[in-house]
Amino acid sequence: MRNGVLPKTLHVDEPTPHVDWSAGAVELLTEARPWPETDHPKRAAVSSFGVSGTNAHVIIEEAPAVEAAEPEGEAEAPAPATPALNTSDTLPWTLSAKSGEALAAQARRLLDHLAQRPEATPAEIGHSLATTRAQFDHRAVVIGDDRAQFTEALEALATGEASPNVVETTAGTHLGKTVFVFPGQGSQWARMGVDLYESSPVFA
Repeated sequence: MRNGVLPKTLHVDEPTPHVDWSAGAVELLTEARPWPETDHPKRAAVSSFGVSGTNAHVIIEEAPAVEAAEPEGEAEAPAPATPALNTSDTLPWTLSAKSGEALAAQARRLLDHLAQRPEATPAEIGHSLATTRAQFDHRAVVIGDDRAQFTEALEALATGEASPNVVETTAGTHLGKTVFVFPGQGSQWARMGVDLYESSPVFA
């Protein structure tokens, strides 16, 4: 989609004769070709049907085009980075650890890091926490608009105090989880899975 190319169907020399390819608009691509430009966004369907029971399908659509803004006059030098964000820029900082005690210790280490790196912006720290740290079962999200709020929330997390800017949870403890059950293609036998549905509340 990004390169504007309709890919060749793999491992196919010619379309199957068991399908009337002239009856509709569906076509098997035996060779790659340019993706036609139309007044609609490009859309593609990706399927996975595995012999072990995988049954997945996703439809993707190209992102809208973004027009580059025309520069007006001479470009101004960018303003120096400041540790504080605008009050409208509320950000989350994600932390995780293998235990509640380790989570509190990580909050204390992050407080020390903030004291040593006054030039680091909340956005930079939040990005690093979200993209460079491993995910463990004990987790917390610290929310703030500026360094002062983040510092206050981290201190609450480190000492075990309640804070409206701290949310703690443990992975896998939420109720109401959704399970998708695929008992088969439906060709094995009629009403497959009904007995288990009626006898097992967990399955139901």
